[in-house]
Amino acid sequence: MLQVEILGSHGVPGLAVGRVHRLCALAAASAGVQEGHLAVTFVDEREIAELNRRHRGRPEPTDVLSFPVDADADPAGPRELGDVVICPGHTADVGEAIVHGVLHLVGMDHESDDGEMLALQRELLAWERER
Repeated sequence: MLQVEILGSHGVPGLAVGRVHRLCALAAASAGVQEGHLAVTFVDEREIAELNRRHRGRPEPTDVLSFPVDADADPAGPRELGDVVICPGHTADVGEAIVHGVLHLVGMDHESDDGEMLALQRELLAWERER
């Protein structure tokens, strides 16, 4: 079972906890990850700008950052996937940011692939919305 911990006082009004769990599970399952733990933290622009500066050398706010932990672990077993940090005030679609962040945690990278990650992201979000 995938365990999702939701943190931060900057959550999104109207975003159901169940949807956060569903989106995380959907994105992880797309990479064959069925078990493990991850955290989704909601922060303000100041906090995300500081994290972006510290970890990526970019001193401005962004929508989502991912911090993988067990990137090389067996995808079939339980893993500590890592953390997804989202700034709701800097994203148009929090659901998209959740899926995007979790796809990074399971090893995908849109900066080095040929569009597969973003195509999968669109497919997962369309599928989730149709349900």
